[in-house]
Amino acid sequence: MIEYIIANLWLLWTIIALVCLVLELSSGDFYVTCFAIGAAVSAIAALAGVPFWLQVLIFAVASVLSIWLIRPALVRWLHKPEQERLSNADALIGRTGDVVEQIPVGGYGCVRIDGDYWKAVTDGSEPIAVGTKVRVCKRESIIITVERV
Repeated sequence: MIEYIIANLWLLWTIIALVCLVLELSSGDFYVTCFAIGAAVSAIAALAGVPFWLQVLIFAVASVLSIWLIRPALVRWLHKPEQERLSNADALIGRTGDVVEQIPVGGYGCVRIDGDYWKAVTDGSEPIAVGTKVRVCKRESIIITVERV
């Protein structure tokens, strides 16, 4: 078995690259992808008959270079600034909903947005009655601030 691995080091590097790509699926920060690139370059070097010590050096250099050169481009491409994607409760800001429990001035009520119920307050000087359409202005923790639409 050892003789087979030594004779086919390109296969070892290919397996390392594939394992790194699978691990990248759980991290998403593109560091492990850079090690997969280094392993792929080492697999090519192994196919060319380069000695093992040089393959390891090539792996290290290619990994560091890809972290330095390729990873920033991948991160910029994936996280484009003009495509800000809000998630969870931050995505509520600007959404509209219905008041299901009156919101008194200085007190709490309840608003339904897409079937979810949220504790709500208002900055206005008048209470908001049940059935009124409201828009979410801001959020603090799990309490949303609403205004009439």
